[in-house]
Amino acid sequence: MKLQLAVDRVSIEKAIGIIREAESYIDIIEIGTSLIKDFGLESVRRIRREFPEKAILADIKTVDEAEYEFEAIYQAGADIATVLGASSLETIRICQQVAQKYQKDYMIDLLETSAEKQLELKQFSDGILCVHLPSDKSTGLQALIESTLAQIDDFPRLAVAGGIKPENIAEIKKANFEIAIVGGGITKSADIRETAKIFKSLVG
Repeated sequence: MKLQLAVDRVSIEKAIGIIREAESYIDIIEIGTSLIKDFGLESVRRIRREFPEKAILADIKTVDEAEYEFEAIYQAGADIATVLGASSLETIRICQQVAQKYQKDYMIDLLETSAEKQLELKQFSDGILCVHLPSDKSTGLQALIESTLAQIDDFPRLAVAGGIKPENIAEIKKANFEIAIVGGGITKSADIRETAKIFKSLVG
């Protein structure tokens, strides 16, 4: 699995410092939703300049205005942009089209999507589906994985986010995930570099 580091709720300078510490052990930098809300596209531009060789995901969670938002975020330097699975199929289709235009990736966040909607989303087979335990929930990742994979286990590209810890990675690895997304488990640790190293050794 690839390791994606989600950085959020800090200044751009602090984000750059955190990423710099973990850089050797992460595959994808995630510029979190709150970071983008606080600092706009400049957060993406700055981090792109600082880390030109790293893949960058911008977690914009598009739900409407898909063409405008995806165009802007790719032009700012993102390699992957996110759209909520709860969006209309037309919105997601526009995101797909813009991603294809820029030859970039897009991720569909399954946050609070129904089983019926998850089945509909399987048509976007060139995207990445993300099984996401909400930040406002502290437990239940494994149950969420099991219930979601009952619908989408054969989808070609899957990510998982929310509540990932060293002690549950072994269970997560049994599923067909391409990307494991870790935020506070690394960014809030006393030794970011060492913790990132541990996570990378476990997911790899």
